[in-house]
Amino acid sequence: MSKTVLLTAGGTGGHLFPAQALASELIRRGWIVELATDERADKYGTEFPARKVHIISSATIRGRNPIALAKTALKLLFGTLQARRVIKDLRPDVIIGFGGYPTFPPMYAARLTGTPSILHEANAVMGRANKLVAKGVSAIATSVPIDGLPEDLSAKLIETGNPVRDAVIAASELSYTPPREGGELNLLVFGGSQGARFFSDLVPPALEKLPGDVRARLRLVQQCRPEDMDRVQKALNDLGVKAECASFFQDLPQRIAQSHLVVCRSGASSVSELSVLGRPSILVPLPGAIDQDQAANAKVLEKAGGAWPIRQIDFNSDRLAKEIMRFMENPGMLAEAAANAKRVAKPDAVERLADLLEKVAENKGERP
Repeated sequence: MSKTVLLTAGGTGGHLFPAQALASELIRRGWIVELATDERADKYGTEFPARKVHIISSATIRGRNPIALAKTALKLLFGTLQARRVIKDLRPDVIIGFGGYPTFPPMYAARLTGTPSILHEANAVMGRANKLVAKGVSAIATSVPIDGLPEDLSAKLIETGNPVRDAVIAASELSYTPPREGGELNLLVFGGSQGARFFSDLVPPALEKLPGDVRARLRLVQQCRPEDMDRVQKALNDLGVKAECASFFQDLPQRIAQSHLVVCRSGASSVSELSVLGRPSILVPLPGAIDQDQAANAKVLEKAGGAWPIRQIDFNSDRLAKEIMRFMENPGMLAEAAANAKRVAKPDAVERLADLLEKVAENKGERP
């Protein structure tokens, strides 16, 4: 008889992609997979391999305004009641959460119903939503070691790595070939599942500072927000840069694999995919984050010698132009970083996480 798992994740690619990877692996093992998330997941819902997607009410805790906090609390309470009904109907053998406030109602409902549960923390710093539910779970799976947690939470940590999608594993078979001296440089720029205006404002002025013969050797693929697309594409066309712009690339893993250099944010999924694919990168952590999780993620690859983190405040058009020139003149640096990134990859993370999930389900929630 097939077992059932309820996956829950926030409605962004950074949360859904690891959940999607685990769903595919569990289906191969004969599990029935269902997903609880929020309405933002519509963009990915048709691709998510779940028998059913349950939209659960949720809200993010922001600021200290009493009225706003009361509204958030009511939404989370309503979402918890929704999730409890889903759990009562499904009777899942185990529930696993991948972070984001939409995971709070299902994970808290799991605790109320006594359902075995696992929390997966993809970042090098535990997020606020995960901290709220961590005490009630059977195990906490991590991508990398996490320090500074209370003893009761540290005792639950099991390092599995961050699952990457099947498309990433397939693309990882393409070995890295550095650009030839005097040859073309394939540059990929993206800012997460929603794009980043910062990169749209940064790249064209930076490329304008390059000599014409250098621009002619660039092959640029850039993710832009829809409202920025026309102006960015026009600016690049005016510079004579061969560029392809889009608001979202369904085949992003393949695009990364075809790149000589990647410029992007340092979300957990991006960092994991860059390491599995073995591609060198300039990482620009999202500034202003309370937990500074992206900065911590970037340090993991930097320590391995696989990436060059640059703070957004320090990353202007002059700096990007200099970095592009540096790598075009020294392609060996890119090859070395690609090898270093690959060295710290955990391509078997999804198998490790699936094994942990099956142990927790089998032991009825006891720590494996």
